[in-house]
Amino acid sequence: MDYTLAIYRQAEIDRLSIDATVSKLIERGYPEELRTMKYRTDFPIRGLLIDRKLGNVLKMDRHRYVKKAYHGFTKLSREERRRAYHTRRLRPGTKRYHWVDTLYSLSEVAVYAAVIEHLEPRQGALDYGQLFADIRQCADLSHQDGSILDVVLRDLPRYVDRDPELGLLFHKLRSAGKRLFLLTNSGPEYTEAMMSYLLGDALEEYPSWRNYLDYICTFSNKPSFFTDKAPFVDVETGAEIREPTRGRVYTGGNITDLQRALGFAGDEVLYVGDHIYGDVLRAKKESTWRTAMIIQEMDDELRVLREHALSFDRADALEQMRDAVQDELREHQARLKRVERSLNEHESGPERAKWDAKRVRHRRSIDRLRAQLKELNVERTALHDVLDEAFHPFWGSVFKAGDEVSSFGNQIEQYAGLYTARATNLTQYSPMHYFQSPRHRMPHENGI
Repeated sequence: MDYTLAIYRQAEIDRLSIDATVSKLIERGYPEELRTMKYRTDFPIRGLLIDRKLGNVLKMDRHRYVKKAYHGFTKLSREERRRAYHTRRLRPGTKRYHWVDTLYSLSEVAVYAAVIEHLEPRQGALDYGQLFADIRQCADLSHQDGSILDVVLRDLPRYVDRDPELGLLFHKLRSAGKRLFLLTNSGPEYTEAMMSYLLGDALEEYPSWRNYLDYICTFSNKPSFFTDKAPFVDVETGAEIREPTRGRVYTGGNITDLQRALGFAGDEVLYVGDHIYGDVLRAKKESTWRTAMIIQEMDDELRVLREHALSFDRADALEQMRDAVQDELREHQARLKRVERSLNEHESGPERAKWDAKRVRHRRSIDRLRAQLKELNVERTALHDVLDEAFHPFWGSVFKAGDEVSSFGNQIEQYAGLYTARATNLTQYSPMHYFQSPRHRMPHENGI
């Protein structure tokens, strides 16, 4: 439901989360001045990695090479990144690191960077691991005690974009014989309020949001929903059951019992979620369900690709020109070595003069090509900086890290059968449409 059907206004929800988290940090003994410190809701993106030992925020490519890193809001130089992360293999799955893989957790990164930026000049080096643990606990508590959710429910239009096509999408799918279920970690009361806001009066044929859905599972405890065997608990009666029935609201549950109730084989189920780990990866690994991921950042990513299409074409051209110049440079360097070997064999005489002339020509060509390569690299770097800035002022594209796919983009390619900016984009297709990717090409096929 959250960030899949309910598309939150990220800046608004982040400000609310930051204020609640900082208030709880101060209650734990952190300085009162944190309440007025400068923080940036536009600093974090999904797919980052928190280094709890050094207090850095990292962005890696799919090969685990750290392409960008910040300490507070200060960008680390290439040499600083190399010393910290490239002299030994980086292991993101260890306790030292924490993945930022949900939009919910962006506010935690914003607080982390802001506190380091604010306190370190005053107090010196911090216990970065303890700081991040405190921030996470305060953020979790803020969600649990109503500091965030109660405020959202009091002013849903401020925090949530209501998609007018959502009811139409559900109606279109139901009319084609599809069965629909809602699987959310949110509680029954919050789900009732949110879904009523999203669907309550969407279509006259449906008097309640519940009428759109066959099964409603709240407090589902994902990702454990996909691995454990917890029973469904009827919210009204408190009864534990193994066969959920249509129209009832449940808590808990597990994938095996839900799939049996749906009456479809695993590969006939399309599960749509926003969390790369809790939704898409776990569903993919623990079942044969097909997966679709909602990535609301895609609208901005596609806008940049359209608006800067000529610059991307120029970047591609620069890559080809650079490769050609490097190939020519290597050829001249190889020929120069051969010429110098011949010179060593001819210490005097007309043959030496001939080889001397060749050496001069190759050295001039090498100098020319090196200057040309330097110019290309300067233009290429400047253009990449401009394009990165167009995507995001700190991190660039969420899907790319330099020329490579980012670690987040790599996970999407691996585990999401489909991905799109919002669920209602499916209304543009027939409910019977079969999505199929184009023929995959390996690198060696691209030149054919």
